[in-house]
Amino acid sequence: MDTFSTNSLALQAQKKLLSKMTCKAVVAMLVYDTSSEVLDELYHATREFTRSCKEAQKILKNLVKMAVKLGLLLCWDQLGGEELALLWHFCHQAHFLAMMAISFQQVECTFDRQVLAAGRLECSDLLHQVMGPQLTAKSHSRINHVFGHQADCNFLAMLYSPAEPYCSQLCRICEDLGRMLDKGSL
Repeated sequence: MDTFSTNSLALQAQKKLLSKMTCKAVVAMLVYDTSSEVLDELYHATREFTRSCKEAQKILKNLVKMAVKLGLLLCWDQLGGEELALLWHFCHQAHFLAMMAISFQQVECTFDRQVLAAGRLECSDLLHQVMGPQLTAKSHSRINHVFGHQADCNFLAMLYSPAEPYCSQLCRICEDLGRMLDKGSL
């Protein structure tokens, strides 16, 4: 019995094409203004923390690739009922973490890096489960790379420190996250 599927072939072609085209022009088409501002500030904070422009670019590029692949899976109805339920839980957790990040920034002495790190690692686990069988080992390593960095307690401590440039970067990130929450785009 032949297992050829045009849908599967088209999905693979799109994934391959997008993996080769993750550049500023493609990102600009796929990422909204407010979310791009969050990603820009996250890039600057990551670059400052890692002291490596190349590493910061790699982390953000992997983040965009994950989002694009998830979008493709949704567009092509490649996720089953259980995976969609896990995706809903992932979205709920991401929304909750955004609200928590904002409140930690707004209310002094409430920051708990362990809670934020644990929440990000939970999101990573959920994303692995949602996209599991559809992704290659390389794509799973991208998820680990992005969420491993975001859940790094040292990175979170520096981001929430009163030192510049982190303080102003975090302020802008939280303002933009707040706008995204208000618009319902997160």
